[in-house]
Amino acid sequence: MTRGITIGLALSLSLMAASKVEKNAPVTYTKDVAPILQKRCQGCHRPGEAAPMALLNYQQARPWAKAMKEAVLMKRMPPWFADPHFGKFSNDRSLAQAEIDTLVAWADSGAKEGEAKHLPKPAVFLDGWNIGQPDAEFAMPESFAVAPSGTIEYQYIVIPTGFTEDKWVTKAEVRPGNRAVVHHVIAFVREPGSKWLREAKPGVPFVPEKRKEENRGAGERRREEGQSPSGEFLVGYAPGSMPEALEAGRAKLIKAGSDLVFQMHYTANGTPGTDRSKIGVIFATEPPKERVMTIAATNGKFVIPAGAANHEVDSKFTLKSDATLVSLFPHMHVRGKDFEYRVIYPSGEKDTLLRVPNYSFSWQLSYDLSKPLLLPKGTTIECTAHFDNSPNNKNNPDPGKEVRWGDQSWEEMMIGFMNVAFDAKMDPSLLFKEKKPSTSD
Repeated sequence: MTRGITIGLALSLSLMAASKVEKNAPVTYTKDVAPILQKRCQGCHRPGEAAPMALLNYQQARPWAKAMKEAVLMKRMPPWFADPHFGKFSNDRSLAQAEIDTLVAWADSGAKEGEAKHLPKPAVFLDGWNIGQPDAEFAMPESFAVAPSGTIEYQYIVIPTGFTEDKWVTKAEVRPGNRAVVHHVIAFVREPGSKWLREAKPGVPFVPEKRKEENRGAGERRREEGQSPSGEFLVGYAPGSMPEALEAGRAKLIKAGSDLVFQMHYTANGTPGTDRSKIGVIFATEPPKERVMTIAATNGKFVIPAGAANHEVDSKFTLKSDATLVSLFPHMHVRGKDFEYRVIYPSGEKDTLLRVPNYSFSWQLSYDLSKPLLLPKGTTIECTAHFDNSPNNKNNPDPGKEVRWGDQSWEEMMIGFMNVAFDAKMDPSLLFKEKKPSTSD
């Protein structure tokens, strides 16, 4: 009996000692840091991606140890701006506290490399794509020359798909050819018979004539009703944005005979440049149950006074049919300060879906709901944004000027994009207008 107690006590003391050694063991790159970088950072911190430096191995990561410590303590990296008190999101990039503590301890203890045997297998990335190998790629036929200065109007490039049958897209990604000059890219689907950009020649950059006042008004009405005044939004790129990746059973539609239209926004940066952007798409392996469409709650009629530090702008969109909310994507320009989405159900019940207290023009993120939300007919999505047009905004190009809606970065936008899913057989126009009763009803 005594011998058993002695052995048990010795074993307990041994385990306690081992635990203490483990707890006080030095934090190393190979054992502790590399797994975090693979999971959280290397998607962007590798050649050809958005981040300015690669973090694929110890030699690349070691010089940035102190900078990583500061970035994670300040929660600047990984970029994630949703207020944790509102909504749950499946693509949440924020680090767990244990991960933050590990990176801080690594930097504070000399950023040691550790033993090679602890190093995890390298993460496998497909060079040039985050969605995997596309089923189809569409590229600008020729490079576009970007002047070193001046205002560059939006360029529209029509690219025929050549599709002879309808295609359902589950993943899509824009790959900018030159991130230094590409502010954003939106790929629209232009259905057969559309009159939009009918003057444009396929493959040739085109700048539409300024719309007549009455046409501009019609476009604004459609935009504020949640529709694009042009084609259907397929996928976009802006700094920090991620590819479109839909859950199984959901897809976006490209009808047979459709064209893709690249809307290219270039920004001069003082140095001549060229760009040849492209997109890739992956098709559904079977017809989806639900079609996904990008709609928006937009306000294009605001005026932000000169010097205003907290100017509020609201927008809203009311669904005319049942739909399921899948994701949210707020968009503003350099004066954008914060953004909030709220839902108001037909019953009058309200809820906050997303609050972004510190909007970043440099990292324009989408927020995918962990649990897609059923929105019955008559549900309204409200958005509220604030803009900082004061001298305190270090990104403000001219605090002495009032600001209105405009295409360029020194102008402003207020768009609450959202992806909604609905029965794949439903006419999508029913999201925006009531179904007219038939004469037989």
